[in-house]
Amino acid sequence: MEGELRRLRSGPTAEDDRQQPFLVRVRFTAKDPDRVVADARTVLTRVVERTGDWPPFERWPRLLPECFVQRCAPEPGEPEPEPPVVGAGPWMLSDWLHCFDPTEEGAGEDRSWWWWDAGTDESGDGGWVQVATDGWPFGSGSLSWMIKACGGTDLAYGP
Repeated sequence: MEGELRRLRSGPTAEDDRQQPFLVRVRFTAKDPDRVVADARTVLTRVVERTGDWPPFERWPRLLPECFVQRCAPEPGEPEPEPPVVGAGPWMLSDWLHCFDPTEEGAGEDRSWWWWDAGTDESGDGGWVQVATDGWPFGSGSLSWMIKACGGTDLAYGP
């Protein structure tokens, strides 16, 4: 987690590159790809920072950026947002956090991707998030939802 947190804050180093991990790049389009990258970096940083002292679910909506939390599907018993969430497959915040939760058996310990790097395309209408994985295919649902909830669309996975 320490290496991932460092990469989230300042990008990969020459030491990271020597590790030669299996890297996957997720490309996306967005009106403001810089904002998508910044928001995704913030969301994941706040989660990774807390893996050693995992807060109860009730605290997470205050710990994560409001824009991310608002784009998540309502939890059971919560009213539908106004306007309703548009698009296929918004995740409930509790389901997304479950993928990282080190206190739940089989959850965060089975995580299959770790932040490596991110950036934007020269065209100005797209960006990318690069992650290290154990191989291909990998459990990418939580990564896809994070990028979508931060404003990315038209996701495409590749080397």
